[in-house]
Amino acid sequence: MCHVIVTCRSMLWTLLSIAVAFAELIAFMSPDWLLGFPRSDPGAGAGPGDYRPSLGLYSRCLRVGSRGVMVSCAPYAGAFGEVASGFWQAAMLFLAAGMFVLGGVACISVFSMCFQSIMKKSIFNICGLLQAIAGLLLMVGLMLYPAGWGSDKVIGYCGPEASPFRPSLCSLGWAFYAAIGGTVGSFLCAVLSAQAEIATSSDKVQEEIEEGKSLICLL
Repeated sequence: MCHVIVTCRSMLWTLLSIAVAFAELIAFMSPDWLLGFPRSDPGAGAGPGDYRPSLGLYSRCLRVGSRGVMVSCAPYAGAFGEVASGFWQAAMLFLAAGMFVLGGVACISVFSMCFQSIMKKSIFNICGLLQAIAGLLLMVGLMLYPAGWGSDKVIGYCGPEASPFRPSLCSLGWAFYAAIGGTVGSFLCAVLSAQAEIATSSDKVQEEIEEGKSLICLL
């Protein structure tokens, strides 16, 4: 018989697992990892017409048109080998691996309300271990990313003084911080998974199961 067990701690873990996976996915796809030095719109002069192009892991955003009123965001790399730097290629692999693990855990977490174990192993403990591994993969990817700031592509956006770990005229965009937040969140999820395991296997839950209840909701 399937027992649906919902506790505050298990629900918090599930929601945070889903949020972290989405945060990493959105950050990975965003072109707002680096914001280039200010440039003037064609025909608009300086001052209020200035804008900052953005550069992501494999995409970029620029203003186009005769007056620079349209924003064009698209991949700059048609293939994996065309990504700006070998360090960025490695970073993408580690980030993608971490996202894949987090996405799988997010899907499993939804079903953890009905199934609390897999082959007699706690689903929370397994998922927590996977989330810690994903966090390590993401951390490696984020450390590799600034090592690629000396590439020709980044120099075109950030100026000739750009070098590894020194973005020169560029500044970090929201996507980089979102990726950091997702990484921290993955480790937090790993900690919360242990609390979710404790909450769903408590004496109070066992008492309600023995009473024959199939839906168990506890604060």
